[in-house]
Amino acid sequence: MESRIILSPSIMCGDLVNLEKSINELEEIGMDTLHIDVIDGTFSPSMPLGIETIKRMREITSMNFDVHIMSNDNEFFIGEMLKIGVEGITFHHETSLHVDRYIQLIKHAGTTVGIALNPATPLNVLEYVLPEIDRVCLMLINPGFATNKAEKQIPYALKKITDLRKLVDEQGLTIDIQVDGRVSLATIPDLLTAGATNLVLGSTSLFIAENTLTKNRELLTDAINKAVLVK
Repeated sequence: MESRIILSPSIMCGDLVNLEKSINELEEIGMDTLHIDVIDGTFSPSMPLGIETIKRMREITSMNFDVHIMSNDNEFFIGEMLKIGVEGITFHHETSLHVDRYIQLIKHAGTTVGIALNPATPLNVLEYVLPEIDRVCLMLINPGFATNKAEKQIPYALKKITDLRKLVDEQGLTIDIQVDGRVSLATIPDLLTAGATNLVLGSTSLFIAENTLTKNRELLTDAINKAVLVK
């Protein structure tokens, strides 16, 4: 089961004053992808990493960069990330005036493209573009508010994943269904069973503070394997 699941550890949950050490530790436990949030401070009240920091990160690792843009100016950040040479870019539908233009900009650069949807954004906004993209990122909490520990995963998370899985399968597409926000060891089996294929890992899974990364990696494997029992 795990070989079919993309694991995307969120680097903002690492040591932000020692990013190289955090990246090396993730590589040591077999991670090959970094989920990087690019936030402009207006789309959500957070700005964990700047463009120059991401550029420097690119110089020290060959891990896949899975960039999630949370901005009101998508075209600017798409351009900057393409210059850096990231492997994947996901932007939000809610802040995109020219969705198809952004998709084509990313695809023409040879980079995988995803569209992110806020919790309450309906799936029907994807109707015409679903065959054009590689990934849909379903936000399971309001983006950028993860530091608010009272923020719970939306109650309709599993329904939304199931409904998207059905849309993708009906069209015979091979699109990653990424889930982001309180993707915890407890919720992972149900998220995968509902149809998710890509897990953004944060403080409730791979980065549980009281455990080592190695221990969390083992617990993560156990959680993923439980989904097989449910299927």
